[in-house]
Amino acid sequence: MKVALAYSGGLDTSIIIRLLQEKWNAEVITVSVDVGQDPKELKEIGEKAKKLGAIKHVDVDAKREFIEDYVFRSIKANGLYEGYPISTALARYPIASRLVDVARKEKADAVAHGCTGKGNDQFRFDTTISMLAPKMKIIAPVRELNLDRKWEIEYAQKNKIPVPVDLEKPYSIDENLWGRSIEGGLLENPANAPPEDIYSWTQSPHNAPQPTVVKIDFRKGVPVGINGKKMEGVELVVKMNKLAGAHGVGRVELIEDRILGLKSRENYEAPAAMVIIQAHKALEQLVLTKQELAFKTIVDQTWADLVYSGLWFDPLREDLDAFIDSTQARVTGTVGVELNRGFSSVATRSSPYSLYDEELVSFEKFGFDQRDAVGVIKFHALQGKIARKRKGG
Repeated sequence: MKVALAYSGGLDTSIIIRLLQEKWNAEVITVSVDVGQDPKELKEIGEKAKKLGAIKHVDVDAKREFIEDYVFRSIKANGLYEGYPISTALARYPIASRLVDVARKEKADAVAHGCTGKGNDQFRFDTTISMLAPKMKIIAPVRELNLDRKWEIEYAQKNKIPVPVDLEKPYSIDENLWGRSIEGGLLENPANAPPEDIYSWTQSPHNAPQPTVVKIDFRKGVPVGINGKKMEGVELVVKMNKLAGAHGVGRVELIEDRILGLKSRENYEAPAAMVIIQAHKALEQLVLTKQELAFKTIVDQTWADLVYSGLWFDPLREDLDAFIDSTQARVTGTVGVELNRGFSSVATRSSPYSLYDEELVSFEKFGFDQRDAVGVIKFHALQGKIARKRKGG
């Protein structure tokens, strides 16, 4: 049997190469999809896979696809799940899609991944694969063999499989251009404060430089430039990660509700995502009507729940995108965000489609005759007034 394995070079997928050989008698083709992982690690992954027995390794550069086809849609939908930017979930879709492409090209009998039976990624991988390739067999060794992290580390040590974790620092880290997640080890206890050494993209706010304002240009809901300089998507996100991360912006700690109903303590770094989404929402406030904003809040939440839950390819997500794209026609302009020792706040915003009329709202100017408001007030809360009268209030 020939199996295409989604390979990250981490603990789970590294031992899986051997397990597929031992338990499934499989020839393994490893597939690494680049959505913005550490370049140094990516260079070593292919050689490591072959040393562990893979018959072939395939590298796929999907950074531009990830940003333009997935991240940009998430920005337009203000993609937040329980307060943090969807990053790990979002990256699973191009990875699973490209895994299927390679499996078909290599005439593999099955695909495999390193998802556990407790996590969210099994939904994202299995659902995407089953939608794109309904007849493709899916193998998930960690889930099917009911493995735990301690057993995996000991198995790796026993079989001399190099992995980037040990029993002292058994963190599970996932990284892409849009965010970085860190979990496991002492982080599993919410009573433990996250140690400084788990962070890679953000320096401590205590060591941050003086506050600064960064200006982000948007065109139809998509960021297109920073401080007046036009940039392509990948370049822009990388630049913003560095700018915001230098000021300690982008750290998130929360108790997350997983798909299976488990509560999980999670830690994230997402400097660019936090700032860009904050700026995007600020621009929407300026150009969309009250009714559009209220309804879009519901749509955005539904969109985020779908994507988090593994349903990117569900028809409803595409339906929601149709509405979102319609609202973004006017989301063009510039937002200034102040970066200040771990915090970001909107400082300025402007747009040719702004619904803000300075003359109408000014205390210094007369945009309309104030006496006209009296007639409106007489009918304001009319039904409530009648109800109180009927009750004798």
